[in-house]
Amino acid sequence: MKVLYSMLLVSALASGCVRARANTTPDAPLDVPEPPPREVAPNDVEPPPPVPLVAEPARSELPRPSAPRVQTTPATAEAEVERGIRASLTRATAELSRIDYRALNPDARTQYDTAKRFIRQADDAIRSKNLVFAKSFADKAATIAAQLGGR
Repeated sequence: MKVLYSMLLVSALASGCVRARANTTPDAPLDVPEPPPREVAPNDVEPPPPVPLVAEPARSELPRPSAPRVQTTPATAEAEVERGIRASLTRATAELSRIDYRALNPDARTQYDTAKRFIRQADDAIRSKNLVFAKSFADKAATIAAQLGGR
């Protein structure tokens, strides 16, 4: 019985392969129609005339003021502020002079160099009478020098 079912199954599957070739090529070439004629109408419309540019408004030349020095410290207190800044710079310089640069690790050397640079910048700011920057630089230099000296 199994043999009979097997033979029926094989014959059913094999019957689809009886025709060996498919007819895929047409007997005559396909007729392709010619493209329609291209007719382009001439463009008789003229382009609009160019629009003139808008004139730039006249500039009023205002005289530039010379760079006046902005004074944030009253003139009477300027000398006192400068003395305080110089005192901070003196303390920072003295503290840094007690430190052996060769014994410092790389991070401490960077801090030492930064403090020295702040001292130079504070001196430059004092010479240009910019006491706000001078005080800021002097305070930073004194703080770093104190920290390095306390090691």
